[in-house]
Amino acid sequence: MMSSNAEHCADLVRAADRDRWLAALFAPAQHRDALYALHAFNVEIARVRDLAREPMPGEIRLQWWREVLAGEREGEAAAHPVAAALRATLERYALAPAPLLTLIDAHTFDLYDAPMGSLDDLDRFAVETQSASFSVAAGILGGDATRLAALMRPAGIAAAIANILGGFARHAARRQLYIPLEVLERHGVDRETIFAGETGEGLRAAFAELTRHARRQLAAARAAVDDAPGAVLPALLPVATVGAALRRVETRGFDPFHPDPLPAWRRQYLLWRAARDRRRIFNT
Repeated sequence: MMSSNAEHCADLVRAADRDRWLAALFAPAQHRDALYALHAFNVEIARVRDLAREPMPGEIRLQWWREVLAGEREGEAAAHPVAAALRATLERYALAPAPLLTLIDAHTFDLYDAPMGSLDDLDRFAVETQSASFSVAAGILGGDATRLAALMRPAGIAAAIANILGGFARHAARRQLYIPLEVLERHGVDRETIFAGETGEGLRAAFAELTRHARRQLAAARAAVDDAPGAVLPALLPVATVGAALRRVETRGFDPFHPDPLPAWRRQYLLWRAARDRRRIFNT
């Protein structure tokens, strides 16, 4: 059953988050099943809005995961391949569930159409989701989350912003905004014009501001990466695609409603190259 759970997690991550699936291949073989369990959990939480469609079923689903992490729902968790693999991982590596509980709470934001308020709110959301995931992955690989905070925080913010820019059109179609109101107001953007699918100079300027913010985070992470033990770097390899994704957004003129994601071969190459030179993970 353990092998079956691990295979399920790996297949789920391969289909839904190929960057993390590839990144785990650069980790020692004995840790890969644990990384895939963590990443599969991330997939499950990140897609709750898509599966539930309404807030209440989404809230119920997130509460189920909270109870699983709290050691409840024994029978149901044992029968759920991701839940079973995740609980086995936490036990095997003596990892506290607190960061994952915080991650679940942060993703409650996904269920509703309330806008992100400020840039600080966005940073906090990124730290509680992306940075937390990176930190737990680093813990699986033997890292100390406290000592790695100066690296994990900016890495998570940069990764979250890249995801937000790439998913902007999909989010706007369901009247959901991750770009902070503070940023939109600074550039004179009205939310209703976004929901109407209109692109103007103000929205492009908001995209440009978030791109600059993400690049500052990449630079901060790059300054801190030399102090990190080499063993934890596979946890951060997914960030290797962020700089190139930001450049692609920029060269296309910050066109919010027509995303042009990096092709799979390019993402794979960036991960492979960064695995051989840690500073390339945070290229801007």
